[in-house]
Amino acid sequence: MVQISGRTALVTGGQRGLGAAFAAELLEQGAERVYVTARNPQPTSDPRLVPLELDVTSPESVAKLVDAVGDVSIVFNNAGTSAPLGTLDTPVDVMKDLFETNVWGAVCVAQAFAPVLTAHEQSALVDVHSALSWLAGFGAYGASKAAFWSFTNSLRAELAPKGVQVLGVHLGYADTDLIAELDVPKISPEFVAQRVIGALKAGDDEVLVDDTSVWAKSKLAGPVAELRGH
Repeated sequence: MVQISGRTALVTGGQRGLGAAFAAELLEQGAERVYVTARNPQPTSDPRLVPLELDVTSPESVAKLVDAVGDVSIVFNNAGTSAPLGTLDTPVDVMKDLFETNVWGAVCVAQAFAPVLTAHEQSALVDVHSALSWLAGFGAYGASKAAFWSFTNSLRAELAPKGVQVLGVHLGYADTDLIAELDVPKISPEFVAQRVIGALKAGDDEVLVDDTSVWAKSKLAGPVAELRGH
């Protein structure tokens, strides 16, 4: 269980989409400062929102960020990217690039900030996955989110004994630029942020944000043929 009021947080990929919603909700809940990262950060009008440059695929960039924001006690591992959903017709190099951001970049952030988080009496790491972590038919993107989910479970086993709450986030389709072209029902980023911050404050290990993620996880107990997205 993590108190938000008066704390300093970091949201990777925090200047657009879900990241911007997470940052706004953290401030709404009383966070004192929220660092928001992007490869090309833009100025903000709110002095509590501090934009910083970050390329999660660069260990040097991550290390530089750690040196700049050593006061954070809540880290949102949110930065991510997408790729074509086909497995047979997507070049392996394209899939490798996706994993560099969605998996290795996220793990690099977790490793780099672990000493910072464990130094606080109360701290949290929030990893943003997807309902597609559990469903077939989404190629390298789904596979990257499944790998990240597995890493999160291992990170929880290592960090929880040191007093760090590790919250895994799963959701279906949120109304962001990442999936703007998909003609599917979407939930608002603000709704996602409210559910996630609520789970963080409640001390949860995992949050299934919407019906899609609840349905997807329920299928894990059945035949693998049922793990098809819809």
